Amino acid sequence: MALFGKKEKTPLGIYIHVPFCRSKCTYCDFYSLTSKDDRLMDDYLDAVCAHIKESGALAPGYQVDTVYFGGGTPSFFGADGMATILTAIRRSFDVYQDAEITFECNPDSVSSRLLRKLRSEGFNRVSLGVQSNDDKMLKKLGRPHDYAQVLNAVKKIRRAGYKNLSMDLMYGLPGQTLESWEATLQKVLELAPEHMSCYGLKLEAGTPLYETQEYENIPDDDTQADMYLAAVEILRRKGYRQYEISNFAKRGLESRHNLKYWTGGEYLGFGPDASSDFAGKRFKIIRDVHGYIDGIFQGNMVLEDVQEIPLRERAGEYLMTRLRTTYGISGPEYEKLFLLPFASLEAYLENLRQHGQALRAEGGRWRLTAEGFLLSNTILSDLLLLQDRSKPLAKRR
Repeated sequence: MALFGKKEKTPLGIYIHVPFCRSKCTYCDFYSLTSKDDRLMDDYLDAVCAHIKESGALAPGYQVDTVYFGGGTPSFFGADGMATILTAIRRSFDVYQDAEITFECNPDSVSSRLLRKLRSEGFNRVSLGVQSNDDKMLKKLGRPHDYAQVLNAVKKIRRAGYKNLSMDLMYGLPGQTLESWEATLQKVLELAPEHMSCYGLKLEAGTPLYETQEYENIPDDDTQADMYLAAVEILRRKGYRQYEISNFAKRGLESRHNLKYWTGGEYLGFGPDASSDFAGKRFKIIRDVHGYIDGIFQGNMVLEDVQEIPLRERAGEYLMTRLRTTYGISGPEYEKLFLLPFASLEAYLENLRQHGQALRAEGGRWRLTAEGFLLSNTILSDLLLLQDRSKPLAKRR
């Protein structure tokens, strides 16, 4: 509610892409560099801070409520650099006092000094890349840590005072069985994180694991589906609420930043290969740290794929992103936002409900069940086809 005629500001998320890693994982296709070049890191830091300062002037009507440092490996980049960037954000943007401020880290690059420094600067959420508790598997994946380092990292995180810890795990890994996946999940849950992300392995073209997949004994689709459903049930019994296909949290500790991507919130990305959805436009920064640095300081274009998204396309995105979550979609909301009829979509969803693949929740919102999530690609394709065939509603006066 606006007070005394003052207009409320629009919530804004900020994402910082840190493109530096100690080593490259065999499955990873994110943009990152593995050489530790201090000069390049310093130049990147200067460029990001300059870009933030320039962009802040364009967002007077916004208030930043989430900041997320991803990568790459932000902890490899270091606490001093991240603290400098966060200071630049606070100087250039209106940052909400209770903003969620997250950084990703790997267990091998966590130190007590880094954690204490970032905690004192206002970072309040940690996302720890674990992936597996099997040291042989970690080595096969090209991970730079072992599980003993995970245990040590969690101790340090808790001692530093962080009360919101997220941990990433992967299933469908080479040679992994349903039983070994369940054992991994149960073991990691002994560390009592507040948030869990469980991702199925995706074989991305151009990665080492993609090239050797035929020799790797990758679990088939049916086994991966069983692994997913097992994770949903194990996490439910442990008190974690599923709020997105791959994400689970203790009550009230969902990732506020990631929810922006799934619920249509606005966000600005900084650093090479970062994406943005801001002021009705979507754009991306070039996938080249040298080009990014030169562009910022020499006035060259660093953005690409700048698009103003038509309303019907936004309607499709509403279906695709919100049906990834357990918040789901609403007929009245859909019709009000996009002036498109919901009736044919609702009939389709009712059929899914009868087959246990969708639920109609309180308030008439539709969401997919765990079984529906497994079929989400097909379901979304069908819904988008129905949407494409629909004619706009008459505009309300």
